[in-house]
Amino acid sequence: MEVKQEHQDINELILRRREELDELKKLGVNPYPYQFPRNAFSKEIIDSFRDDAPQRTVAIAGRIMSIRKMGKASFCHIQDSRGKIQIYLKKDDLGAMYDAFKLFDIGDIVGVEGFVFRTKMGEVSVHARKIEMLAKSLRPLPIAKETKDEQGNVVVHDPFSDKELRYRQRYVDLVVNTQVRDVFIKRSKIISTMRTFFEERGYLEVETPILQPQYGGAFARPFTTHHNTLDVPMYLRVANELYLKRLIVGGFDGVFEFAKDFRNEGMDRTHNPEFTMLEVYVAYKDYVWMMEMVEQVISRVAMAINGSMKTVAGKSEIDFTPPWTRLTMFDAIEKYTGKKLRGKSEEQLRQIAREMHLDIPPGDGSGAIIDEIFSEKVEHHLIQPTFITDYPLEMSPLAKKHRSEEGLVERFEAIVNGQEICNAFSELNDPLDQRARFEEQMKARARGQEEVQPLDEDFLRALEYGMPPTAGLGIGIDRLTMLLTGQESIRDVIFFPQMKPEKS
Repeated sequence: MEVKQEHQDINELILRRREELDELKKLGVNPYPYQFPRNAFSKEIIDSFRDDAPQRTVAIAGRIMSIRKMGKASFCHIQDSRGKIQIYLKKDDLGAMYDAFKLFDIGDIVGVEGFVFRTKMGEVSVHARKIEMLAKSLRPLPIAKETKDEQGNVVVHDPFSDKELRYRQRYVDLVVNTQVRDVFIKRSKIISTMRTFFEERGYLEVETPILQPQYGGAFARPFTTHHNTLDVPMYLRVANELYLKRLIVGGFDGVFEFAKDFRNEGMDRTHNPEFTMLEVYVAYKDYVWMMEMVEQVISRVAMAINGSMKTVAGKSEIDFTPPWTRLTMFDAIEKYTGKKLRGKSEEQLRQIAREMHLDIPPGDGSGAIIDEIFSEKVEHHLIQPTFITDYPLEMSPLAKKHRSEEGLVERFEAIVNGQEICNAFSELNDPLDQRARFEEQMKARARGQEEVQPLDEDFLRALEYGMPPTAGLGIGIDRLTMLLTGQESIRDVIFFPQMKPEKS
């Protein structure tokens, strides 16, 4: 009943605003003009104001967030991209436009020309000499009411906090929860800082296909579509790895790409079907060198975003100061479970997993069992930045065999606050070994492991022309942003996360 009443109230407000729109038009006011000559922003006006300075005239624009209509003088606050500022409106100055102001509402976007002054209450404001309607808002904003308690603390009543509504209507979320903007501004700075880091080292930013005739580069289920003209199935990429390696074959010393990847899989706190990865490939380097580069780039980003190597994630303070802890996967499992898995057969590993109450599918081999044990029993312990190195060969079909330990590959993941933020290899460049690995993957696929990648003949052909020793890296931009901005869900760092369709 309450929901029905709420919808009825909103519909009545929308109807009233449409009536106001018609009234404005009758008064000769264009509610949707083409431009406004803005020359100043709220924060800069407030920060630069001096009582003894010459009077300054400004033209500002923004959305009305509060309004107090009185007789011959009124006040409102408008919000622009930098903050809020108070506007003082006087009938004697505005004439007929002051009468039109009674048809203005919270949410309307307006332009104001006037001079800056300080009110008797001490608030830096703009005395309006002219006000224009720039966009009439036909829907009421869910504005939270703010009061102050006896200690002077701001208390927020009825905030726009429903998670599903915030994600569906991000445009409203950004207007009324201005702190959300800061998260996305920081996300942008994370990407630009990384871009600068790699460009300084002479690496080339490139673009590779999102729509691919053959997916690969990760264990994942793809989104499938159809190309009508070619009459062939196509896939949204699950990774861009194999295309970037082709460019190393072609002679580039270092390439990187900020890539949108798509995996047709589950959704949870750290997974979204569409996500952003940075992938980097550097010729003549290995995974040991890449670990040091990861420390450098992430610590530089942390400083750029927060001015410190430290950040708070949940209840933990994370310190990105190099060097980071390094543990092999087997040593990490032994440290946190007491189980020694080196040299164990598949059946022995299954028995250990059963003792740990883990459900292992029948088709999973030794590598998948080890990975499940690590994921469920170890990963959540790794709060401070930690490199987990030297993975089972079965789990890493694109990585080079370990130079000194049989059955392993030269691979690392960086784990922070219990989740993976990057993955890197000494890249496999032996075409015969790569073909054999792909063929093993196809056998696993036949046993029911749908997420293994198919054999890619063109990629193998590229390797047969020769690829130099190469270090490769993938960094999850969404998860890194979560860490550096203190967000608990990946949906809080993606402007428009995937949602179920709204019901009519």
